[in-house]
This record gives sequence, structure tokens and C-alpha cells, in this order.
Amino acid sequence: MRAIVISEPGGPDVLTWSEVPDPVAGPGEALVEVTATAVNRADVSQRQGSYPPPPGAPEYPGLECSGRIVELGPQTEEAGWKVGDEVCALLSGGGYAEQVAVPVGQLLPIPSGVGLVEAAALPEVACTVWSNVFMRGGLRSGESLLVHGGGSGIGTFAIQLAHARGARVLTTAGSREKLDRCRELGADVGIDYHREDFASRVREETGGAGVDVILDIMGGSYLDANLRSLAVGGRLTIIGLMGGRKAEIDLGRMLVKRLSVHATTLRSRPTAEKAEIVAQVAEHVWPLVEAGSLRPIVDRELPLSQAAEAHRIMESSAHVGKIVLTN
Repeated sequence: MRAIVISEPGGPDVLTWSEVPDPVAGPGEALVEVTATAVNRADVSQRQGSYPPPPGAPEYPGLECSGRIVELGPQTEEAGWKVGDEVCALLSGGGYAEQVAVPVGQLLPIPSGVGLVEAAALPEVACTVWSNVFMRGGLRSGESLLVHGGGSGIGTFAIQLAHARGARVLTTAGSREKLDRCRELGADVGIDYHREDFASRVREETGGAGVDVILDIMGGSYLDANLRSLAVGGRLTIIGLMGGRKAEIDLGRMLVKRLSVHATTLRSRPTAEKAEIVAQVAEHVWPLVEAGSLRPIVDRELPLSQAAEAHRIMESSAHVGKIVLTN
């Protein structure tokens, strides 16, 4: 088969469309013929050499895909899938390819009303947002959520899902155009991080109380302002380090306000944990997708052979939502 190979750590030009060995469906796995995949920030980090795949994962980038099952490995009889089923999948890697082997617990049906190509933009954002904002962050109806990077794939999905489940949503983004899109998706408050101090704006918009949950992609550079933005009992979940790995933390503020900070990744979790997240997404999120309450936001589609151009667009932050690559 063909796949996007990282010839060496570097810029987008190190991504090459190459012939590689065919994958094999092992025990508990399905072999999926990939129709489409989607670009994530983690793919950029892997290309740059700072985020290698976990042991046993395919070496090619790609954390999600959609397509059709072409083979089922041993020990999959009880999973309920059959050859020919259209699926989308959460991956540890390997989506930038013509085929990929996937643990059956990480397969999801294509939601009704969503096209096969469009569905490639769903698994990573749905599993990331559900596991971090709701399973870990415990966001409830009537509470408030601050989403950083509201114009991203994660951000556009988090806004919609939190809004659909009855939360008040505040978001940051880097332009008026992106903030307008965020409001269209359900954000109640938009904050331009180039022009405003988000912590001050959060306090203003919440009457000084702060928000209950924050979904953060920045890490170190936002840590202090995030803690100042949280309400009593607030929960900060960090899923990215675009603003650095290190920062000082005011433990006194955390004690007084009973705050909690969580930092998680999805890719390296054990297969059983991923299967539990996927099962909860199927139960709690897919019905909202099928009802039209939320949808994947696709900025553009490109052929998989043009993955380098997709990475340039991702790094420029000129997109809103997901960039999808098609076979």
C-alpha cells in the first residue's frame, strides 16, 4: 500500500507519499480501507520529531480515519462488526495511509446524516472533548466552560457539545472572523486573545465568579491566567503544550479555591481505556450528532498525497475546524 512517511524530523516537505508494507489485522483488530483521515496538531509534532508514536503503533501519522472494514482478525467475533461495514476510528497512528489495522474497540459507526469523508473529522475531537471536558472535567448542565482555541477542530467541537449539553460557553480565538464562527456554533462569549486579557474578560463575564471548567491547549504560558479564571471548585484540563511545558503554580490559590489541574493525552492510553471512551462517545455524543445538534466542521479537503500542504495550512492557523485528507 501507500502511506505518508516521515523521512526525517523537519518541516512539511519531509512528508513523502511512499510504498510501504501492507498492515495485518492482528488479534482483536479490524483492517480498514481508509477513505479519509484528518490532520491534528499531534501529527505536526510527530513530523517535527517531538511526539513519537507509542510502542506498537504504526509509524505513519494520523490519529483518526473513516473507511470500510476489509478484514477482521482473530478474536473479533463478539465485536458485532462485519466485512464491508462503514466505520470511523480512533487511532494511535497510521491514518495517513491506504489501510490501517484498528482495535475493534476503537471503531465507531458512521452517524446517520454524516458522509463517509466528513466522518473522518469526528473520532479524535469527539473522544478528546468527551474524555477531558465531561469524563475528567465533570462539566454539567448549567455550568460554564472556557475553550481555548475555539476555531480549532477540538475547539469547534467542544463549543458545540458543551452548548448542546446545557453549559454556558466562553472561548478564545485569534481573529474576529473566527470568533464569529464560534458564536455561530454556540459560544456565548468570544475573546480575542490578541487584543484582550482573557482572565480579566472571564471575570467580567461571570460577575467575578470565574468558569467551572477550562479546556486548554497552551500549557505553561496560560497556567496562571487559567487558575485566575476558574471558579471555586473549578477544573483545568490541559491537553496541549503550545505555550510551553513549564510554569510556576500558585498552590495557595488552588487551596483557597479548591481547584484541580489535570493534564492528559489520549494517544498513549491503554487500549481498554480508549475502548471505554469510544463506547461513551457512541452512547452520549453520537445521538447528538445524528440529531443535528453538533457536526464536524471541515475547513477543506485535500488528497492524502498533499499532506505537506495540509500541514502548512495547519501551522499557519488559517483554518477553522478540521483539515481532511482523502484517498
